Amino acid sequence: MILQVPVTAYITTNAYFFIHDGDQHGFLIDPGAEADRLYRIIQEHKFTIERILLTHGHFDHIGAVAQLQSMLKVPVTMSEHGYEYVENPTWNLSESFGEPLTLSHVDYLVDGTIISLKETPSFQLKLIETPGHTTDGAIYYSKSDAVAFVGDTIFKSSYGRTDMYGGNEEMLFASITKKILRLPDETTLLSGHSDPTTVAEEKKMPWYAEDRKDVIPII
Repeated sequence: MILQVPVTAYITTNAYFFIHDGDQHGFLIDPGAEADRLYRIIQEHKFTIERILLTHGHFDHIGAVAQLQSMLKVPVTMSEHGYEYVENPTWNLSESFGEPLTLSHVDYLVDGTIISLKETPSFQLKLIETPGHTTDGAIYYSKSDAVAFVGDTIFKSSYGRTDMYGGNEEMLFASITKKILRLPDETTLLSGHSDPTTVAEEKKMPWYAEDRKDVIPII
């Protein structure tokens, strides 16, 4: 089961519940705001969240983490490069909005790490590093469910900005073309700020072209 929940503080961001249908255990991905609302959803659906997963460390993806971590008593996981953002309010952009934000007690994992449920280890996600929007960008891919939670690396018909701390356009397009668009065509891509899309659909975009004037980057 996948439940998409748009949450808003300064920016609306898609948070996702990725839940095993058998026992209602699962993961919460990118809880960027509205911790109390997300917690109510967990209670209403009787979810057991085993981990909070972060695609990158921008404030609109980590804003509700500290409060939920306190409520749920669960680990928080992200790319090994995430410390550059969650420990630095300038890099995670929260300082620009007058509310400096940092996180502690984060598990930093290397590229290729498999994250599994305790009781159902076959229910898993693979962390794949996709730097470019940020240096710590990562996606979480489930081959069995043909889905990838892609954060702000790629959107429906667009891609993430590279003009903020740690951004790098060359790295971003390498991440998109060499990692995301090499997943099976039927893979659904669930992003932080757009409707769902698929690998097959995004292969129609001019990702491989030198001139990308017709593709406007977002958030």
